[in-house]
Order: sequence, then C-alpha cells, then structure tokens
Amino acid sequence: MSQSYKLYIKNMVCPRCVMAVQDILQMLNFPYIEVRLGEVVLKEPKEHYDLEALKAELHKIGFELIEDQHLQVVEGIKNIIIDLVRNPHEHPNLYNFSTYLADKLKKNYRYLSNVFSEKEGITIEKYMIRQRIEYAKELLIYDELTLSEIAWKLNYSSVAHLSNQFKQITGFSPTAFKKLQQRDRNTLDRL
Repeated sequence: MSQSYKLYIKNMVCPRCVMAVQDILQMLNFPYIEVRLGEVVLKEPKEHYDLEALKAELHKIGFELIEDQHLQVVEGIKNIIIDLVRNPHEHPNLYNFSTYLADKLKKNYRYLSNVFSEKEGITIEKYMIRQRIEYAKELLIYDELTLSEIAWKLNYSSVAHLSNQFKQITGFSPTAFKKLQQRDRNTLDRL
C-alpha cells in the first residue's frame, strides 16, 4: 500500500489560494488527498510526482514549495495565526495560544518559538500582532465597520487596546489612518 506524502507551500493565505493550488494539482494530474492553507497531502510518495513542474507552476502564482523542515514549521505557525486572526470567533474555546499552537503542530512551544524567531527575526507574538493590525487596516479601508466592531471582530478586549497596538505598529491612530489618502498595506507574505 502506498504512503501519503505532505508538501508545504509558502504564501497560501486564503481559500482562493487553496483553490488555485488544487487547480494546479489537477492540471498536472497529481492525485492528492487534501489541500489546506500551506499544505498538500499527496496520495503517493513524492518520488511519483514531477515536483519541478509543480514548483514552476506554483512560482507562476506567487507560491513556493518549502523543503526545509524549519521553514515548514514557520509556515505552519503563520497559517495557524492567519486563521486565528481572520476567524477568531471560530475558535471560541481557545484556552491558551501557546498550548493551542503546540497541540496543532504537535511540537513543544519553546521549539516552535525558537525556530520562528530564528527564521523570521521576530517573535510569534509580534507576528500575530502585525497580522491583527494588518487585518484592522484592511477593515478600516473597507469602511464598513465601526472601530468598536473591528475591535470585537479581532478579539481585542477594548477599542483602546486595539488603538494602542495600531499606533505602535503604524505610527497612526486608527482614525488618522482612515483619513490618509495613501494607506499602505502589506501583503500577508511580507509581514
């Protein structure tokens, strides 16, 4: 019986990314079991696939196959954080972030923290704050929610807490940011 094999892909940050990777796998006739943010589970060992063709197709749409184990861990952390930031209320029983992350990745949190800091140059916590602020910027630009609603959506304890972190990261209050003509946003892969 064949064994499945997991591939890790950098820069997958949304459901459209999953669909784009599925399209590539189908185009290349790669039988797969599942595609999730940052991961593809193939039906067979990697030797049965033309990974160079996959790398080329992924590169065309801004994705990258990750072969280094530490970078795979980093990408797994990033994908979990993006999901938590974008969908915080889908995780209502999130008991403790570090324990949750360790449980999800089946690794010791200290190891995860060390690898992430070494590879990214910032802590997991700072990365999570950057993700939250980047999402807050997006929501402010859309101008569909009040600041209170944005604070709730992002699971902040108060508007003041959101505003303080926002100013620390961007140099602007959320209100001042909204008034800017040119509002800079970072793509998720650049955070």
